[in-house]
Amino acid sequence: MQGIDLSLNYIGAKSDIALLEVKGFLDTATSTVVSNKLREIFNKEIFQLVIDMSSVNYVSSAGWGVFVGEIRNIRESGGDLKIVQMTPDVYEVFEMLEFNRILDYYETIEESVNDFDICAGVNITNGNKWKKNATSVPKVNIEAPLPKDLAVKPGAHGQKKSKSRFVFTKPKTDEARLPLVEKIKAIVIDNPNDNILQIRKKLNTQRFGFERIGFLKLRTILKNYNLETRDKRYRYYRSR
Repeated sequence: MQGIDLSLNYIGAKSDIALLEVKGFLDTATSTVVSNKLREIFNKEIFQLVIDMSSVNYVSSAGWGVFVGEIRNIRESGGDLKIVQMTPDVYEVFEMLEFNRILDYYETIEESVNDFDICAGVNITNGNKWKKNATSVPKVNIEAPLPKDLAVKPGAHGQKKSKSRFVFTKPKTDEARLPLVEKIKAIVIDNPNDNILQIRKKLNTQRFGFERIGFLKLRTILKNYNLETRDKRYRYYRSR
């Protein structure tokens, strides 16, 4: 049918997640095609779905209605439906119509699949491409001897006098004057679960000098600094 193209694959650690790639326009005329494909998936007792919308140019309210209308049945069947990789224009409508309160959105297919697998009790670190770089460092407690000039001397009555210690207080950083990359890193450290649009919104606040940045430019910066997925941002957060 003109206007839409669908591609179905099964992914995940157990190949029990349906990945439906949608291309073209999702509106009143084409929503029936998507609805029929969802029925086909449900008939196979598959209720874990990832909808890849990276190649969708437009979604009408009727198009969104296809997913919203099925979400209750999907969740009651023990599954979920996750939207991934929307373009900025499509996401703007998605958020404006407040479908983000009903449907879960992820920036990448990897993140959505990991979420499904974690909920299923799958150890996603097995076979992980970053595993070979992981090292285990034993925890060692070392008690260093005090230098002679800092040793405690007995007082007049045999009591020990404690030396006052200078406490260094790190000066507060004016985050509004930080370079753009450092602002982004500060946001990630605050909350690694923020998605790219939430990061973009936080940049455009008084705290960060009302920094304005395009969606695609922000995504490029995150990718250049290995922060393009929630998993990577969480690893960066843990490393700080």
